[in-house]
Amino acid sequence: MAAPFPSPTSTWHSNTYPSLLPTRPELSAKGKTVLITGGGTGIGAETAVYFAEAGASRIALLGRREQPLVDTKASLKQKFPGLEVFIAPTDVTNKKQVDAAFDTFLGNDKLNVLVSNAATIGPQDGVEDVESEAFMESIHQNVKGSLLVAQAFLRYASSDAVVIETNSSAAHVNFGSKFAAYTIAKFAVYRLWDSLASANPNFSIFHVQPGVVDTAMNKEAGGVAALGIEDHVSLPASFYVWLASPEARFLKGKFLWANWDVDELKAKAKEIEAGSQLAIGLVGWPFQQGDWELQATF
Repeated sequence: MAAPFPSPTSTWHSNTYPSLLPTRPELSAKGKTVLITGGGTGIGAETAVYFAEAGASRIALLGRREQPLVDTKASLKQKFPGLEVFIAPTDVTNKKQVDAAFDTFLGNDKLNVLVSNAATIGPQDGVEDVESEAFMESIHQNVKGSLLVAQAFLRYASSDAVVIETNSSAAHVNFGSKFAAYTIAKFAVYRLWDSLASANPNFSIFHVQPGVVDTAMNKEAGGVAALGIEDHVSLPASFYVWLASPEARFLKGKFLWANWDVDELKAKAKEIEAGSQLAIGLVGWPFQQGDWELQATF
C-alpha cells in the first residue's frame, strides 16, 4: 500500500507479512525469557502471543489492571499449554511494585527480552491552555515508569539482552500543540533508553513507532479516527519478535516504524549500520557515530 507518511522503504505495511512469521527458524525465541510491560491488552498482549509462537519458554505480563492480565494469561495457556506465564498487577511508576514483579518472575534467572510498552497519553490541551501540573505530571509518569523498568532490567539482563521500547512518532513528528506533553515525554523516554544503550553496547535496544493501532490509548488520542488509517495489532507484535532476532541486530539503537519493510531494510544493512540513518539527530549535520566520542569528563 502507499505510505501515508514519508518512509525509507518503498513498501509500507499495515498488517503482518511472511518475513515476520514467528515460526520462521531465523526468528526463534526458543528457551527465551520475555517480560512485557503494558502486557494485559492491545499491543503488549498480542506481542506475548507472537513470542509464544516463536517458542519463548517464559513470559511475564505486567500491567496496572489485574483482570486483563488474568484474561490474557488464560488465553495464552489455552493456546500454548507448555508456556510459563507470569502476571503481576504493576504500576510502572511504583518502584516497589516494579522491583517485586521482576524479582518474583526472574529470581536467579536472566531476562533475554524486555518489551517496555507501558505509557500514558496525558493532557491533550494546547500549550496555551493546558494546566501546568497535569502537563508536568504526565511527563513525569512516562519518564519515571521507563526509568524504574530500566533499572530493574539492568539487574537481571542477560549479557546480550534485547530491549524493544514502544515509542511514538510523536517523538520526532510534530502533530501540533495538542500533543506537546506526550511528545516531550516520548522524546525523553527515547533519550533515557539511548543513554542506557550507550553505556551498555552489548545490549540491543530498539525504539519503535508501533503503527496506528486501535488500542485504548489510541482511542483516547483519537489516532485512528483522526488520521483515517489503521494498522493491525499483529504488525507491531510480529515486528517486535523480528527485532529480537539476530536478523535485526544491524538496527540496534535506531528509531524504527513497524510499517517499514524489513527485507528492504536488510538490503541496506551495511549502510544503515555504518551511518546515522534512522537515528534522531540534527538535520543537516550528519556524522558517523564513531567520529565523535564524548569524554568522560563532560
